[in-house]
Amino acid sequence: MAFDIAVKRVYEPPAKADGQRVLVDRIWPRGVAKKDAELALWLKEIGPTDALRKWFGHEPERWAEFQKRYRAELDVNKEAVVQLRDLLREGKVTLLYGAHDEVHNNAVALAEYLQA
Repeated sequence: MAFDIAVKRVYEPPAKADGQRVLVDRIWPRGVAKKDAELALWLKEIGPTDALRKWFGHEPERWAEFQKRYRAELDVNKEAVVQLRDLLREGKVTLLYGAHDEVHNNAVALAEYLQA
């Protein structure tokens, strides 16, 4: 089953087309008020562990290895993955992240994982 998943920076304004907005970072993004984020859910448990996040450091040359390690974390994080898949069965979900890099971030890796 293909899910309707979008990926968006949490700093971009909410839109009706976002569907359910889910923040997938373990750390709340700086400068964003919780009321302004218009989240359906902050699923911090699905974000990469602090150790993996710090190792990656948003270094594009570590992207492939980051994806591999993050997928391994997701494979054992069944409860959070099931919770997100349940939301996706209801309709469109936009995965929100705080990183500056729009290509190399955990939300992109998570969307790919969910679609696989």
